[in-house]
Amino acid sequence: MDARIISALGADGRRSYADVGAEVGLSTAAVHERVKKLLDKGVIRRFSISVDPERVGLNFTAFVAIRNDGGAHCRDIAPRLRAIPQVEELHSVAGEHDFLAKIRTTHARGLEDVLYQIKAIPGVARTTSTVVLNTEFEDRPLDLEWVNADKGG
Repeated sequence: MDARIISALGADGRRSYADVGAEVGLSTAAVHERVKKLLDKGVIRRFSISVDPERVGLNFTAFVAIRNDGGAHCRDIAPRLRAIPQVEELHSVAGEHDFLAKIRTTHARGLEDVLYQIKAIPGVARTTSTVVLNTEFEDRPLDLEWVNADKGG
């Protein structure tokens, strides 16, 4: 039931609890109580908005793989990357690189500026950039219904 509530709110976090309740077969009060518990447990971290990046001038997206030179610990590098506003996501990864960052800027020159900032961070050895030509989908609402199906329930 919690997965169904999360999926319903994931598609539109502004939906009323009455509307969600009607969809999942619970009363408004029951949905309210379950959402409160999900918030208290940290399952739901926050309610937020989704902004179309291009409509606010962020027309250029790239994924940047970042490699540590071994001179600094990744835990020391990550906060420095978080401080760069154009770094939208940062993932610690296994393989040839240590991080994968999603970067959004207004244009290619903006990416170049961000790369200079990243390379100036002590411990960063190199970066490898992949420029996005077109985004087929992103910011997809979380649908947990398939998780229960995989578990046989």
